[in-house]
Amino acid sequence: MSALDKVKQAAAMKAFDYIGKDPETNIPKVLDTVSKLDSSGSLKTHIAGIKRNFQDPDNGMHKLALKIFAETDPEQLRKVYEELMVNSMLLSAPVRSKVRAEHNCNVPWAILMDPTSACNLHCTGCWAAEYGNKLNLTLDELDNVIKQGEDLGTYVYLYSGGEPLVRRKDIITLCERHPECLFTCFTNGTLIDDEFADEMARVKNFVPAISVEGFEKETDFRRGEGTFQATQRAMEKLRARHLLFGISCCYTSKNAEFIGSETYFDAMIEWGAKFCWFFTYMPVGKDAAPELLATAQQREYMYHQVREFRKTKPLFTMDFWNDGEYVGGCIAGGRSYFHINANGDMDPCAFMHYADSNIRTDTLLEAYCKPLFMGYKDNQPF
Repeated sequence: MSALDKVKQAAAMKAFDYIGKDPETNIPKVLDTVSKLDSSGSLKTHIAGIKRNFQDPDNGMHKLALKIFAETDPEQLRKVYEELMVNSMLLSAPVRSKVRAEHNCNVPWAILMDPTSACNLHCTGCWAAEYGNKLNLTLDELDNVIKQGEDLGTYVYLYSGGEPLVRRKDIITLCERHPECLFTCFTNGTLIDDEFADEMARVKNFVPAISVEGFEKETDFRRGEGTFQATQRAMEKLRARHLLFGISCCYTSKNAEFIGSETYFDAMIEWGAKFCWFFTYMPVGKDAAPELLATAQQREYMYHQVREFRKTKPLFTMDFWNDGEYVGGCIAGGRSYFHINANGDMDPCAFMHYADSNIRTDTLLEAYCKPLFMGYKDNQPF
């Protein structure tokens, strides 16, 4: 880290501590300071959006910011801020830009990895089951990917699977080895017990997104009897420790109207979630269930519902399909992210199971420069 970066980091962390004293008054002031530190302009759009929303006390993002400061473990919140806003955006954006310019390739902000293809559930229409349950990336392989990523300016790592928490001990080890990085995962939540919740509270740089698809009827329809109650127990353990967590929702032809309802948004907030990823069901693989594909009318319904509730609900939402305008179109192929499956294949996207490189034969940078990822770069935005 350069001397200038150390100054930026110290200033940004001092600003965060200042916010904590009086979030409502001090957030706008700090945003002005961060704007001055953002020499690459990577935060310009984000800061403008936050400032615009925070000016209205009835805005959902205004209420969410105050709620996060009031309900989250202060040490975890400080660490997540440092990793997400300072390390992965303020300090590393120039690093990624430099690599992109030198090699004329994409370099992602985040990497999605599957530690294992194994899962303790058998959800209807799950494309991950196409890989079977025997594939695993070793701890050293996962560690090596993260080391390479850090060198290229990537500090955010997401886990999927299979069920990533089958490997929860290794996940905690990686959190320990890479304290400058932020880790999250898409999990069914059934393996979050008191011991793992205590470990999360200790390392503080792991934030799960728990898969829930409605209430008990809707969730258990795809994921099996008792799954919904297991997710509720997991969220209760996280709330008790004041830990950040979110929800991951897959909307289908069977649950779209409920997933987009105000009743469900209010429930997620009551459960303690601070963010939600929305995905539409994709019938991928030979055992897919095409009848679960949401209709055009249901997709349009979700588009409007998510955007409407952003205005008033204290919940940060990301709609993986309908929010393309906010990220300039397709983010795959290393533009903002890519996917490494449990066989080590580097796919451009979790929903595009094709690769011309593998972590066991190629470095990340080599993969970014090979024909598949370069094809994405040369043709984006789609």
